[in-house]
Amino acid sequence: MNYIDTHCHLDGEEFAADRDAVVQRAREAGCTAVFLPAIDVASCHTVLDVCRQYPGFCRPMLGLHPEEVRADWRDQLLAIRNTLKERMFNVQRSMFNVPIAIGEVGLDYYWSREFEHEQQEAFEEQVRWAVELQLPLMIHCRKAQNEMVAIIKRYAHDLPGGVFHCFTGNVQEAQQLLEFDRFVLGIGGVLTFKKSHLPETLADVVPLDRIVLETDAPYMAPVPLRGQRNEPAFIRHVITRLAEAYGVTEEEICRQTNANVARVFNVNG
Repeated sequence: MNYIDTHCHLDGEEFAADRDAVVQRAREAGCTAVFLPAIDVASCHTVLDVCRQYPGFCRPMLGLHPEEVRADWRDQLLAIRNTLKERMFNVQRSMFNVPIAIGEVGLDYYWSREFEHEQQEAFEEQVRWAVELQLPLMIHCRKAQNEMVAIIKRYAHDLPGGVFHCFTGNVQEAQQLLEFDRFVLGIGGVLTFKKSHLPETLADVVPLDRIVLETDAPYMAPVPLRGQRNEPAFIRHVITRLAEAYGVTEEEICRQTNANVARVFNVNG
């Protein structure tokens, strides 16, 4: 079985000591590609560096995470935009180091609303980048779905699509997001948690052609590895739980989610 991890912070310090081993374990488990989201200016460079180290396996996504929106958000966006343009249009670039998405971007009011309006402005600016460059969005959203949906609606006809990363919501929230027909839901370790209602929610209202696999590593390792540092090899546990929820084989989960990745990101693992 082959699969793709569409959201992994492999550039993080958590992997500095054994990144090669993590990549090797991922390959051995059947992972054929890992997509790395940036969260700020500094991580744009670490993401690109890691993608250079593992060409064809690691693919970059560049953006400003909502929790990183501070007073200097305009300067950060300008710097990220310049890096994005340089990587997109440099004729000497490696095809494997060209950004495949704008992300990780979105809204997050879980901890604080101090920069609520700045987050909305920063998110909408990056949505416009996605329209201009015809790149999908990797969207992070916590405690802000209504505000996020309102912004996406303004550009829905022109956006190429994207992922609502780390979906953990209910039936109504899933149905609202599925109205954006070029978008899919990112499903990871939360699916396996004992108290999660996500398996029932997905099986009830989310077609299998509307999900992709992700870890959000090093965070949210699946059961039975919960509490450990997450990594791409652990997606096998998510695949098993998805197969149970949908009543299909694990091979079918991999086949369909890989097809969804190819459709949304215009790449193959």
